[in-house]
Order: sequence, then structure tokens, then C-alpha cells
Amino acid sequence: MSLSDHPKAYGSAAVAVAFAAGVLVTLGAKDLYPDLERRFEERKQRRKLQRATDGRRSSLFWGPVELEDNEAAQDATAATPRDAGISDGIEGCIGRTPLVRIRSLSEATGRTILGKAEFLNGAGGSPKDRVALSMIRAAEEAGFLVPGRGDTIYEGTVGSTGISIAALARARGYRAHICMPDDQSPEKSDLLQHLGAAVERVPVQPIASPEHYVNLARRGAASHTARASAADPSVGFFADQFESPANWAAHLRTTGPEILAQTGGRLDAFVAGAGTGGTISGVARYLKEEAGRAGVRVVLADPQGSGLYHRIRHGVMYSATEREGTRRRHQVDSIVEGVGVNRVTENLEAGRDLIDTAVRVSDDQACRMARWLAERDGVFCGSSTAVNCVAAVATALSLPEGARVVTVLCDSGTRHLSKFWKRIADMGLEDGPLPDDLLALLELEKPK
Repeated sequence: MSLSDHPKAYGSAAVAVAFAAGVLVTLGAKDLYPDLERRFEERKQRRKLQRATDGRRSSLFWGPVELEDNEAAQDATAATPRDAGISDGIEGCIGRTPLVRIRSLSEATGRTILGKAEFLNGAGGSPKDRVALSMIRAAEEAGFLVPGRGDTIYEGTVGSTGISIAALARARGYRAHICMPDDQSPEKSDLLQHLGAAVERVPVQPIASPEHYVNLARRGAASHTARASAADPSVGFFADQFESPANWAAHLRTTGPEILAQTGGRLDAFVAGAGTGGTISGVARYLKEEAGRAGVRVVLADPQGSGLYHRIRHGVMYSATEREGTRRRHQVDSIVEGVGVNRVTENLEAGRDLIDTAVRVSDDQACRMARWLAERDGVFCGSSTAVNCVAAVATALSLPEGARVVTVLCDSGTRHLSKFWKRIADMGLEDGPLPDDLLALLELEKPK
């Protein structure tokens, strides 16, 4: 007689089978999904870092919060010149960078184009100084890093963030271990080594590969931490610049307020590229949400080969043939380093809805702009700065005469001699003076 003829026996058997299946699924979950535990731990760490970077605690748990005093102090700091008083350590050389009128671009467009001189940050010489300091401080507050314990900061970077981390790690009693793709300019890895960092130059891989430089840094930190003992209690901390909320928060707390204070609140557009996306998201969130300047146009500057232009303009990443999260693409196909990516990071997502539009910049345009800035303004810049300035000109031309556009001058051209500036020389742009018409040089149309 079958089980179906005995309802009680049938029900008991069904429960037993379901229980056994549940046990098997539970025991096998780790094997079936080996990265679930890692993802859970990373989300937990990001939540802890978010709490460490959140300057506005809920009054439900912490009592009354006097927002007016905090905001007044923030505005006062943004307006304080860098040479006011004595700063303690290299950290005092970070932030409060000048905002300069780029004369040749302003004259060519009939609009005021201002450059935030982030290459004057004193630790690593780029806006990544702000990010590195923010991530380290957040990790210290959360207990992930302890000065004097021998901890090592691990990071995957194309160079600038690693340089900032290496300098600040030494200043705050840590070591640095940097993983970077081997197609980046050797000047960056040389500088990292001179700063005392351990450097791994690894073959270019898509982000989905375990051998991608970011994934290698993540595993290195985990392996270091797993080796901690009473004899050597040091741990590895994965800075995770692409996903860490301490990245965009640094620009919300500092870069955005500085720009607003330096312009006296008079700006019509902010233009920046996105590598991690922290700069454009943090500044956008400050200007549009914190400062209530919803009318400021936020524009993404994107190099050729990056998917973000299409993501912002059309809502799809690069092309319809590549679904987000499943691509296995290599690095962005561009001479430009530091900006451009084919995925939406947590930092970009933090401000993506506040970005109004995007401007695509070709390698040729970037090279021509870099040479123009050196010849006309004495600004010797890297490739990401050139991309920003091309997009700033294009944005300015879309605005009424007299409009103000702010962009970011990221780092010096001295880090880009062997690749970007060699390409400029190979194009013959250093053989003689450039033509006087900037718009013709960049192949941009004059406004009608």
C-alpha cells in the first residue's frame, strides 16, 4: 500500500524529506556560493565605516544635535586659507586648495572657467589625498586600524590613491601594500616604492576576474589579517576606495563647501570625471542637497572607451550587448589614466541621480587640451585634468555668456611623462605653437 493511502505517514515523510533537504542546502551553501560570506563581511565593514564617516548622528540616540553650529564651523573651515596658523603634520597640507581662473579657457569661451587646484594637496599631490585621509580616519574610528600595531593598508589603484595612501600611511604609523595594473605609467609605481610601499604590478584583468588588481588587494588584506597572532597582532585593512563611503563623504565635507565658499555661491556648473566616482558624487550631494543649489548643473567628463557616458546619458552601460554585472571587459580603451570605468561603483551610485549629463572626450582632445594648457596657462597637467577641461569648455559653451563653470585640476603631468605626454609629442603637438582657435583645435562648435 502506498504512502498516499496513509495521510499521517505521508505527512511525516514529507516533513522528514524537507528537513533533510534544508540541512543539505545549509551545509552546502558555502560551497555553492563561496563569495556570500565575503560579501556579507564587506557590507558589514562598509556599514561600520559609514557610521564612522557620518557626522550627523540621530538625535533619537545621541540627544539634541545643533546643526547650525556644525555647518557654521564647516563653512569657516572652507573659507580659511591654507597658510592660516600652524598645521600638525602633512595632513594639514590637504584641502583648502586654490580655485583659479583658467584665463585661456575663459577668454576662448566667453564664460568663466575655474579650476580647483587639487594637484596642490601636499601628501600625494591629487584629490585622492582627501579620500585617503578620510578612509584612514574612518578605519581608525571603527577600530580597523590601530596606530603602532604594525597594520598594513592594502589598496587596488591605478596610482594616485595608492600614492596618497603610501604617504599618509607612513605619517600615521602604518605600512602600505599597493596592487596596480601594469599598463599604468611607471612613474607612479616608482614613486610608490620611494614612499616605502610594497608594489605589485599585475597584468590587466576584467573586474570579474579574481586576478583583477582590486580583488588581489582585497585578498591580500584578508590573508594578512588571518595571520594575526599574539606575536604579531598586525592586521591588513582593505581601503576599498571604489566602494567605501568615506570616499564621497570626504568631498561632501570638504571639496564641496570649499567650492561654494570660494565662488561666493556663484557657480552654474560643476564638471568632473569619475574613476571611483567619489569626487563628483560628494560635490554634487553637497551643492544640490546640503547647500540647496539644485540649479547647479553637474556634468560627468568621460574619456573614450568608458561606459559611464552612456550610463548617464542613456541609462545603459556602454552598449545593449553587455549587461551590467556580467561583462568581462578589460581596462577602458584610452590613454587617459585615473578616470573612466565600465561599472557603477557604490561611490558613483551615491550621487548618480544628481548628475545632469555627461560629455565624451576623445584621447586626441585630451592631448590637445593638455598641450594648450601648458602653452597658454603654464599648467602642466595629467590626462584626467585634460579630460575635465575639455568637458568644462563644452559645458561652458552650452551655458549663457558670463556663466561660471568649476572643474578639477587633478594631478601634475610629471606622473604621465612616459605615456600621455609621449603621445602628445608623437602627435607633433610640441613641434611648434598651437593655433589660436581653441574650439577649432578641439573640434568643438561655437554656440549659435
